[in-house]
Amino acid sequence: MKGLELSRKYYETFGSPMIKEKFPQFEERIAIGLVGEGSECFGFDDDISKDHDFEPSFCMWITKEDYLIIGEQLEKEYDNLPKEFCGIKRQNSSHYGQNRRGVKIIGQFYEQLLGKEEGPDTWQDWLLIPEYSLACAVNGEVFRDDLGEFTRIRNKILHGMPNDIRLKKIAASAVKMAQSGQYNFARCINHNEVGAAQLALAHFVEETLHMCYLLNKQYCPYYKWMFRKLKGLPLCQDLLLPLEYLLCAPNKQSDLENKQRVIEEISKYIIIELKKQGLTCGEWDYLEPHGFEVIKNIENDTIRSLHIMQG
Repeated sequence: MKGLELSRKYYETFGSPMIKEKFPQFEERIAIGLVGEGSECFGFDDDISKDHDFEPSFCMWITKEDYLIIGEQLEKEYDNLPKEFCGIKRQNSSHYGQNRRGVKIIGQFYEQLLGKEEGPDTWQDWLLIPEYSLACAVNGEVFRDDLGEFTRIRNKILHGMPNDIRLKKIAASAVKMAQSGQYNFARCINHNEVGAAQLALAHFVEETLHMCYLLNKQYCPYYKWMFRKLKGLPLCQDLLLPLEYLLCAPNKQSDLENKQRVIEEISKYIIIELKKQGLTCGEWDYLEPHGFEVIKNIENDTIRSLHIMQG
């Protein structure tokens, strides 16, 4: 059973009756779900990931005002729920898994992930808050939210990134892809710096994946889930195998020509998609000038004047 399904069933079996019985006047003010950090919130949990922080649990999000009234008692009642469900025991969480579930003040939940109780407010916030944190803020599932306050902020984050910031990030990724993959990889090989060449490839692959998420208008998750989540998105799935090849194939001199070919094919794929989205019309094979073309679409003068690689 996947973590999200386990969480919902545990809430419906024990959590919902507990709230209805113990806190009837607050039943319609408590948001319930499973959102945040952890592979189960993305639906990526499996038998390997169940070795830590996998348990029947859920989150309850309430306002500051309601927490002052029922917070401590709600926490106690949550802790008193059955310690085993569907043959799976409640665990002692790992250091990183502490305080991910149970009672949360709505603003503090978002502040813990994003540094802001209301999520990003300014374009600077949208530029600087890590996308993997934004991904954690909108993943998972909300089972119930009659009050709507938790979902209001969630939807703001889900759909709120300014287009100018998205374009700035796309431009930066295009230039970084060009420099790491199309330019520096071969130079490092020719200098017999195999370690540096592998770093260049790793940067190229990571920036390409980031670009793929931006083109899909999705937040890029933590690095270990970048490949996994892209499998479920409409654009750029065809790049998964060639990107894995670049990371996993040897870096001997004999592999240089083929890897350069793959890098150019990936870059061409991205250029075609940039054109489809109306972000560039240039005919260059090199990605860097396309990045500068994307910049021209930015309306905000200050964002447009930022360093090309900032993003």
